Order: sequence, then structure tokens, then C-alpha cells
Amino acid sequence: MATAPVIEVNPENEWRLESPEPEGWARTARPGQTAKRKYFMVSSDTHLNTPSQLFRERLDARFHHKLPRIEVRDGQKFMVQEDGRAQRIPDLTLEGEDLVRTRAGGDNRHEIDLNGTVALDRIRDQILDGVDAELIFPGGQALLCYASPDKDYVRAQIRIWNDWAMEICAPYRKQCMPTAMLLTADIAESIRELERVAKLGYRVLSLPCKPVWGPPNVDDVNYNLPVMDPLWAAIQDHDMAIAFHISTGMDPRMARGNGGAVINYVVHSHTPTIEPIVNMCASGVFERFPKLRAGTIEADAGWVPWMLQSMDESYRKHHMWVRPKLKALPSEYYREHCFATFMEDRAAIELCESFGLQNNLVWANDYPHHEGSWPHSGQAVERTLGNLVSEETRAKLLGLNAARIFGFEVPAEYLD
Repeated sequence: MATAPVIEVNPENEWRLESPEPEGWARTARPGQTAKRKYFMVSSDTHLNTPSQLFRERLDARFHHKLPRIEVRDGQKFMVQEDGRAQRIPDLTLEGEDLVRTRAGGDNRHEIDLNGTVALDRIRDQILDGVDAELIFPGGQALLCYASPDKDYVRAQIRIWNDWAMEICAPYRKQCMPTAMLLTADIAESIRELERVAKLGYRVLSLPCKPVWGPPNVDDVNYNLPVMDPLWAAIQDHDMAIAFHISTGMDPRMARGNGGAVINYVVHSHTPTIEPIVNMCASGVFERFPKLRAGTIEADAGWVPWMLQSMDESYRKHHMWVRPKLKALPSEYYREHCFATFMEDRAAIELCESFGLQNNLVWANDYPHHEGSWPHSGQAVERTLGNLVSEETRAKLLGLNAARIFGFEVPAEYLD
């Protein structure tokens, strides 16, 4: 029987253990405590790493030359992509839990301590982190599925992910809900694949933040344009949620040199995630398709209150240019239809209730990525939420909102 991984908290990660020990919580975010029952917790952003040879084994051979590859140049390793761009792979020596995170998140299945049943290692990892269920996005090489202007190549990769992820997760869908990708650069193809993945059992779609891969081009199709309506109609008919994950639709590695890692993460990865949501709120999409729900993943949420103000201000002050005229303000469509994940985003929590976002924010631990809180999510939740929101709101943010939006079943023990 597989045992829990030994996780050594190396000095660089000791800060993750800090917690203010909040008082007055009806439940706890930490597993295994007997004094209090745990909150129902859903991580609305996790990743499933694909095997290294998955795409080479399943892709038509005519696409093999396009797959990312590792090259050694002057003693340095580089990842080379389809367009020939080479990104240096730093020679890092990882220790302690940094090394554990790097090795976690695959498709390994073992006999684990879940009533003696065979399950995914990730389920054990999440249970030890207090997580009852997770929404799963592409990981490993699958993160690059959208990274090409070649529609046929992207289509082939998407189908491989959609098939493989459900093959892995289907036996464990109460805990592990994978997301399906669509080729949004081709709307007719998107609808065909949507019909197919719906039959496979998918309930959530992972769409790129920009429908067509590459630099911004005003002539490309975009999510605010009526040309997308057939896709919105099909998604609504199948009652699927839409998730826009950071770093999809365009290459986020736009800065290099001093501070590049920070600049790319904050500016070129997080910020573009705002656009698809503003597109939908400002253009009447939610008026035409009132059952749609859409949100942003891994972009945090402290910017959401600002965005709501900015959308409404622009709608009012630029009324002479705004088309179409909406029945409500853009912010109202957001509160009714949209969501955003947060991790350790205290700004989002401080503004949550004052901006009426109790039903719009969903927590995530980003397992197994270094940006996330695994395996110390209890402490991270305590640091972030503290006593900034009510008990009712806290329960919603940690799991109940995600259950409603994505269709997770909430066990009876969490409903009283």
C-alpha cells in the first residue's frame, strides 16, 4: 500500500507554515483535526501532467516535427518550439518540498488508504491537503496545446488531451473533474468537439484567453463578436461552465532579462486573462445566453472590484460609442454569471463582501505547481481569509461556490 510522500520543508518554504490561527471559525481548513469539522474544499485550479511521450505516441507522424523538443547548445539546455524559438531551461537543483512538487501531479495510480481501493496518487495528496474535489487543467506538455497557429496541429493535440484526461479521471470523477479544450480559432470545429466531449462526460471547458493564438490582431475572431454565438448556444445547451486559464492564447514570455520572471507572470500571464471576461460582460453575450457561466483561472481576483468599476464607468461615460446598449450594467452580468479563482490574494478577500462578490470567488491550491499552496493549504487559507469575511461567505469561497458552478456533489456532512 502506497504511503504519503515524505515532505521536507526546506528553509525557503518555512514561511508557508505560518498561520495567524484565526478564531471564531465554525469549521477548519486543515484535515485530520478532531476539535472541528472541516470545510468542504474544492480546488478550482489543479493540473494533470501528461506522460512525456503521450503526444508523440498518439499524434499523426506528420506533426512530430512541431512538438516541443529539448536541445543542448553550448552546454546549455533549451526547449525549442514549433516556430524555432528557444527558451533556456535553467539548471536548477531543487530540494525538499520544491522537489516533491516537481514530481507530483502525474497519472500514477496505487493502492492508497481510501478504504483499501486503487486510486490516483493525487487524490491522496489532495486529501492530505484538505481538498475534497478538484477541477483539473492540462499540465506538462499539454500546457502548450494551444501554442500554435496551425489549426490542424492544435485540433489533434486537443483531442488527445480530451481523450486521455477523461481516461485517467473517469473512475474518480467525484474527486477529479478534468476540463476539455476546444479549438476556438475554428468555431464549427469547436462545436463538433464540444458535442463529442459532452458524451465523454465533461462538464467544464478550458478555453484560451484569446481565441486565435498569437499577437493581438483586431481582425481575428474574439469572444465579444456575434460570430461566437453558435458556440455559446451549444455550451449553454450542454450546461457547461467556461474557464479561461492564464497563459493561454498567446505566449506570456514577452519580457527577458532583469526581473523577467516576475514581469511575465504579473503582466503577460495574469493581465490578459481579464479580456475574455470583459468581452462577455460588455457585449451582451450574457443577455443572449442567460444560462452561461464563465470565469478566470489562476489570475487571482483582487483586480475584479476594479474591473467592475471600470466597466461600469466606461459604459456610462462612453455611452455615445458603446454598442450594443445593455439591459443592465456590465458589473451586474459579472455578478450573475462569472467567477474568479483566488489563492493567497488577501486584497480580493478584503473587498469580497463590500463589492458583493460572495458568490463569485472560488479557492484553488494550484496543485502541484510552485505558485500554489499545496501541501500547506490550511495555513494559506487561514492567512488569506482570517476574519475578513463571514462564516457563510468563507464556506462559499472554499467549496460551495465551486460545487454550484462546476457541478460537484456536496456530501451531506458539509450541508448542516
